[in-house]
Amino acid sequence: MAAACALAAATLIPLSRDAGSAIAGPERGAGVSRAAPATADDCESPEASLAASADSGPTIEAVKKRGHLVVGVDQNSYRWGYRDPVTGALKGFDIDLARAIAGNLLGDRNAVVFRAVPTNQRIPALDNGTVDIVVRTMTINCERSRQVAFSTAYFQAGQQILAPQQSAVTGWNNTLRGKRVCSAEGSTAYDELRKNTFGAVFQDRNDGTPADEDILTVPNQLDCLVRLQQGLVDAVLTDDALAAGQAAQDPAIELKGKGPFTTEYYGVATKLGNNDLVRRINLVLEEYRRGEWQRSYDYWLKADLPEKSVPPALYRSG
Repeated sequence: MAAACALAAATLIPLSRDAGSAIAGPERGAGVSRAAPATADDCESPEASLAASADSGPTIEAVKKRGHLVVGVDQNSYRWGYRDPVTGALKGFDIDLARAIAGNLLGDRNAVVFRAVPTNQRIPALDNGTVDIVVRTMTINCERSRQVAFSTAYFQAGQQILAPQQSAVTGWNNTLRGKRVCSAEGSTAYDELRKNTFGAVFQDRNDGTPADEDILTVPNQLDCLVRLQQGLVDAVLTDDALAAGQAAQDPAIELKGKGPFTTEYYGVATKLGNNDLVRRINLVLEEYRRGEWQRSYDYWLKADLPEKSVPPALYRSG
């Protein structure tokens, strides 16, 4: 049954508009720190971003003229961006943030059009103008910061192994030897597997023999869960934030190890050069972190990620 549910959820709806809902709860603040911005030659602090500003510019004015913000999201990640099976509405932590940004830009949290974007299409969707921003559990790193412009970080995550409860796999270690590990194309999980496989098989065959190229490396992270449920792979490597949501959906699987073995930060991505939009999003995040972040976390994530109870430190530059 779990596999069938995951397969149904994996169907992409390219364009949608739906109403949001208010979430009530306690407010909480966080401190601010500063770092130098990342550059192509020096990328010691990729989480650094532009200073917040309420000023408009050509990108923001174009959004206002259009009358809605186009946001690339996931509709398959439980608790982050997923479709309510009853109403069909998009819900989750990332969806709440996207609506907050639309509310600031346009005075209406519902003035947003969501486009479902696969993991490996997040950057192309920004480059070709399919979306204005991407709010889709997208990790900030040096390579990506040369391709897109990121906001300040809004969540801390890390890579962790997901496997059946009865599996001999115990985490990011030698128990992966000989095991088939699935990851999403274009993800930081795939990058980590390339650095250290622990003897795992993580790439589809490239020896000229017939093979399904989407067994071990897939366009969408949820596809890995489906393959795990079907027994096509032995484990999945993904962000602990996403893995926790998948484990909540399927009690037969669990996160392995004592915790994530990397430290990563999610940011809102925009097209390079859209600095006015980046600065405005950072302004939204400064306010969001003082109240709505906590309310959204308590509603969507607290049950599965109790250790992530405060937003990450806010790195920015002038």
